[in-house]
Amino acid sequence: MRFSLVSAVAAVSLLGAGLAQAETLSFMASLKGADEVPATDSPGTGMVMAKLDTKTKVFTYDVTYSGLTGPAIAAHFHGPAAPGANAGPVVPLTSLATPISGSATLTDAQIADLEAGKWYFNIHTAAHKGGEVRGQLMAMK
Repeated sequence: MRFSLVSAVAAVSLLGAGLAQAETLSFMASLKGADEVPATDSPGTGMVMAKLDTKTKVFTYDVTYSGLTGPAIAAHFHGPAAPGANAGPVVPLTSLATPISGSATLTDAQIADLEAGKWYFNIHTAAHKGGEVRGQLMAMK
C-alpha cells in the first residue's frame, strides 16, 4: 500500500510539473493608417487581441475594426518585420467581417518572431490594396 501511495504522489508531482511549464502569452496591436508602409490617410481604426499557448503552439486572435474606406478584401498577420518594414503573410484570414476570431498552430520560428515583436497585422481594401490599416503586435505583460 505504501508503494502505491508514493507512486501516486510522484505521478501527481510529474503531472503538475508538466502543466507548470505551459504558459499563455498575450499580444495586442492598435490598427491605424499611419502605421501602414507606406502610410495611408485612412480614417479606419481597429484592435487585435491575441494569445499564444506555448505548450500547444496555438495562436488565437480577435480583431475588430471600423471606419475603413470600403469592405475588407484581405487581412493577414505578417512577419518577420520590424515597424516600418514589410513582410509576407504568415497567417492569412478567410473571414473578414468584423469581429474576426480564429486560431492557427505556429512553428517554432513563427513563435520566435512573434515574441520578438516582428509580427504585424493589416487589413486591405480596394482603395488600399497594399494595406489600409496596420498594427505591430506587442507582448502584454
